[in-house]
Amino acid sequence: MRELRYPPAERLDVTENLHGHEVGDPYRWLEDCGSTATKAWAAAQDALYTEASERYTARERFADRIRSLLGAGAVGAPVWRGDRSFFVRRTAEQEHAVLYVRDGDGPERVLVDPGALDPGGLTTLDAWKPGPDGRLLAYQLSEGGDEESVLRVVDVDSGDLVDGPVDRARYSPIAWLPDSSAFYYVRRLPPEEVPDGEEAYHRRVYLHRLGRPAEEDVLVFGSGRDKTEYFSPSVSRDGRWLILQAVRGTSSATDMWIADLSDGDLERPRLVPVQEGVDADLEGHVGRDGRLYLRTDRDAPRGRVCVTDPADPRYENWTTLVPEEPEAVLEDYAVLDGPALERPELLVSHSRHAISEVTQRDLLTGELLGVVDMPGLGTVGGLSERPEGGHEAWFGYTDNTHPSSVYRYDALAGRVSVWADAPGDIDLPDVNVEQVTYTSGDGTPVRMLVVSPSAPAEGPRPTILYGYGGFRISLTPAYSAVALAWARAGGVYAVANLRGGLEEGEEWHRSGMLARKQNVFDDCAAAAEHLIATGVTAPDRLAVMGGSNGGLLVGAMVTQRPDLFAAAVCSAPLLDMVRYERFGLGQLWNVEYGTADDPEQLGWLLGYSPYHNVREGTRYPATLFTVFDNDTRVDPLHARKLCAALQDATSAPAEERPVLLRREAEVGHSSRSVSRSVSLNSEQLAFLAHHLGLSAD
Repeated sequence: MRELRYPPAERLDVTENLHGHEVGDPYRWLEDCGSTATKAWAAAQDALYTEASERYTARERFADRIRSLLGAGAVGAPVWRGDRSFFVRRTAEQEHAVLYVRDGDGPERVLVDPGALDPGGLTTLDAWKPGPDGRLLAYQLSEGGDEESVLRVVDVDSGDLVDGPVDRARYSPIAWLPDSSAFYYVRRLPPEEVPDGEEAYHRRVYLHRLGRPAEEDVLVFGSGRDKTEYFSPSVSRDGRWLILQAVRGTSSATDMWIADLSDGDLERPRLVPVQEGVDADLEGHVGRDGRLYLRTDRDAPRGRVCVTDPADPRYENWTTLVPEEPEAVLEDYAVLDGPALERPELLVSHSRHAISEVTQRDLLTGELLGVVDMPGLGTVGGLSERPEGGHEAWFGYTDNTHPSSVYRYDALAGRVSVWADAPGDIDLPDVNVEQVTYTSGDGTPVRMLVVSPSAPAEGPRPTILYGYGGFRISLTPAYSAVALAWARAGGVYAVANLRGGLEEGEEWHRSGMLARKQNVFDDCAAAAEHLIATGVTAPDRLAVMGGSNGGLLVGAMVTQRPDLFAAAVCSAPLLDMVRYERFGLGQLWNVEYGTADDPEQLGWLLGYSPYHNVREGTRYPATLFTVFDNDTRVDPLHARKLCAALQDATSAPAEERPVLLRREAEVGHSSRSVSRSVSLNSEQLAFLAHHLGLSAD
């Protein structure tokens, strides 16, 4: 085979003085994806990747194994409206999950099938919510991975379009009124009404009446507030109470108001503060018993449930119903108050060191009544009950060897049973799953799940270390075709619960953000050192892998600790932390990272920004960047710039440790078809297998 040669990339003398820092940016020209120079460079990188990937002979074997393991399919917990249930399921033959409806024990019917709407697999079902009586369904579709959801309403019985399409409804909750005549929702302002470059921001809450053009929707809330704020409206089952929540960007600090809709105009509700200007998470709903239930980490970093009178919801009137647990993080709850129950229950889920558990509590007092038997050491995906009340609750469940299933809890019998299993049959590899604890650089204990072949090891194994570490996202046990395919081939797959997530509560999150972001990278380096020290792997057999904020993690590991890793996969990453706010949805994230506009915060960012910490003559790991042209969250320019910088700086021969860019069109940051997932994941694993010495036979 020919020697690999990197395409030329001109290094320009671009330097700015920012708050006293001389900040170089030699590849700024790669920010412009439409320029002739960038297009030529990208095309050359495409050709380089095509040439290099021909050497990764395990690609087809990994594709077969991942496709087979994804054949388990998936199923979601039901949403009930009387005897009518709505649920999603994906079989082995389907590219996307399909939304179904069933009346009682009758046959199920397809409501929304993205694959039928778009056989090419580029359309995704982003969200859906049935009306209060189940006659109507609001749902949101996007195309080509851009996540720009378009809202529609259909008649559930006939399938006829009742309303829509309504654009600019990305990430919009739907809050139906009880008679299904209207709903509150969130929509961005038209592009012509906002400054250039701010089209992805500026959300407002509107009241939409069915059958009327969206242009006639009444603005209810949001004028004059920060452009990065997200809003979430909800309406109580009886239609009396409207709750509005607001957060800035990805912050957890929540403002909340409540309005009595029986005491005013639906279009101009009189909003009473529940919480304003407090740096604490808060979610609420008014129960069937008339109490306002609040899930919060205010004065309780691991979370608690409070109740109060919705007519007077001041903080001093909150009463703790479920107190904070010392070592478990509150995740969800469901109210079981059906007439058949002598003692109404509150079903509560916690995560203890990333492992889910569910308890029964007295609804009135919060007294602990018992512990629900779980299928294993895994993850509960949320609790739901019937809106009208009852004695049943449903929850999704998964673990490292258990595909998504749905379980039903019966409070009358005090028993958990399977409601629906994943529909496909699979051949699972024989693996061991172990949770280990290691010590980070500052003495902090950190946990890590390690999936490995059951067969005894004959020395260090090729190992993938996966992490995320940010935005309150917890990495909990979950079925992963990628991890199992790697283990089947003889490798180890480790998932580290780095600071920045919510595995140990809000304090764990805050110890990995803003000025303390470096803790996340130190935790990851310590995880790698632990895997090496315990003989699981060795530096020449270890890779780091992550995407999005996890791509930032990978970039930091490659530039800070290249000695620990032989290879890296960096997907849809943030890498230029000085200019990240200028692109994609970057301005939403300065509450997590900080902003280069602030002198002190610029110092934090420059300290770890991968693009600004590339060192000439360093032997960098073999690195594969994977990016997606329709990514509207993280612009692919980040990967382009660091790819060019590493190709120029690395002392490792391209034949031995190449730096490559894999670019994919017509997909975005998040959901994708099964076929697209198989292709991406198999190429990533084949790259890692080649550079870690793993045979996939």
